[in-house]
Amino acid sequence: MAQQQQSGISISPRLMIALAIAAFSLITYFSKSVYNPVTDQKQHVDMSPRQEIALGLQAVPQMSRQYGGESDDPEGQAAVDQIGNELITKTDAGKSPYKYDFHLLADDKTVNAFALPGGQIFITEGLYKHLSTKGELAGVLAHEVGHVVARHSAQQVAKQQLTQGLTGAAVIAAYDPNDRNSSTASMAMLVGQVISMKFGRSDELEADRLGVRFSSQAGYDPRAMLKVMVILDKAAKTRTPEFFSTHPNPGNRIKKIEAEIVERFPQGVPAGLIQ
Repeated sequence: MAQQQQSGISISPRLMIALAIAAFSLITYFSKSVYNPVTDQKQHVDMSPRQEIALGLQAVPQMSRQYGGESDDPEGQAAVDQIGNELITKTDAGKSPYKYDFHLLADDKTVNAFALPGGQIFITEGLYKHLSTKGELAGVLAHEVGHVVARHSAQQVAKQQLTQGLTGAAVIAAYDPNDRNSSTASMAMLVGQVISMKFGRSDELEADRLGVRFSSQAGYDPRAMLKVMVILDKAAKTRTPEFFSTHPNPGNRIKKIEAEIVERFPQGVPAGLIQ
């Protein structure tokens, strides 16, 4: 009697390892979920607020040197401090556990503003000198405070760790030791960069929404954020501001900001807000 052959699917050890790495990366990412009371969202982060604060403080000297150090304009720094503190003490941003510091940087050529995790907020003289009202400055700073409150840096770190894990799994699964051209590392990294860019764009729009919320809560007219977008758009016609390397084109954000203002103030923006 002929022996019956057994049929089945054979999975290579290399593929099993790749699947295990991918599964571990996904489980690790999605299992670490925390609630953000200010944004009313669950977030996937692998960093505590205390760690965010420490990381931001550690990076301050390097970021400051990159943009010419702290500004020697006392009046400008005082204005940044005043409005920045109002955005924390008078708004929901004050409910976050972070230590906020506001820095005016001496670089008067670069048009930029950015935030480090944990509450370190920066604006260059290159952007500051283009702003003509307190409301415009409040709009810029409120946007950056939004990044901190929404924990975008911590989220990005978690997403990068997930991307690295999935990228490693893809490379292992596709690698053929007999074919030097089989490695898909370059393509996988490109996909990771596209994913990160998409998440970054989403973060910027959320920071705009929070900027409208915080600036109006602090007593500033959120429509000043629209003027900031116009200022940035004009600056781009003569040079490419560094701002655009981390922020979407302002022309694409104006409609979103306008919609957010209408949603927040369906009866119109209240009178008396500082422009």
